[in-house]
Amino acid sequence: MSAVLSLKGATIRFGGLVAVNDVTFDIEKGDLFGLIGPNGAGKTTCFNLITGVYRPTSGEIFFNEKLINGLAPNRICAMGIARTFQNIRLFQALTVLENVVIGGFLRHKASLASALAYLPPAITETSRLEREAMDLLEVLDLADVAQTRSADLPYGKQRRLEIARAMATQPELLLLDEPAAGMNPNEKEDLAQTVRLIRDQFGKTILLIEHDMKFVMGICEKIVVLDHGEEIAYGPPSAIRNDPKVIEAYLGEAV
Repeated sequence: MSAVLSLKGATIRFGGLVAVNDVTFDIEKGDLFGLIGPNGAGKTTCFNLITGVYRPTSGEIFFNEKLINGLAPNRICAMGIARTFQNIRLFQALTVLENVVIGGFLRHKASLASALAYLPPAITETSRLEREAMDLLEVLDLADVAQTRSADLPYGKQRRLEIARAMATQPELLLLDEPAAGMNPNEKEDLAQTVRLIRDQFGKTILLIEHDMKFVMGICEKIVVLDHGEEIAYGPPSAIRNDPKVIEAYLGEAV
């Protein structure tokens, strides 16, 4: 099976600092894949390399066997990679529904002229995006707050809204940057079920960063561990939780 995403020796330097060094791993279709490590390990930098925020100093990144090094983030998103952010980035003044519809505009089929003039083709297309957005809000248990300003949502629901907006771009690969951050145990369990549903029902491949080891070990089937920008372990949770390098670098004790 060919990989959906391949990092081959991905490296990035900021002056004399090597933030990510020679990282290599493959993610296959349908994987629920974890990227973990201590603070400063290079996890979010890896996301930024994959999504085009940064260009690798050396190495290659492939999405469905196509080289994506140096492509702009909007082009990479249009190819089928979407992400959430460690620090929530919603359109705070817009409603929950409007935030998700904006994600869907990546696939808007009406012309710019018809959209600006609000002609029938644009009206029809916008109605379709709103219906699809509501479907996503139902899945993510946000339909009851569709008309609420995103700034007025509790923190956990803002996290879910970011996932819904990313899903609206119709990605093949979904990158989640600390999706469980700030959630209580019940919210984390609900989120775990939602992430599995997104993979199983919608057929998405998922790569996530998360500091909550119980969450990671309970949901991910494959895990890569970074430390100081370098890959120190790869494998299933059963191998990662007992790996001496991982315990020393990050976990502190077997989990």
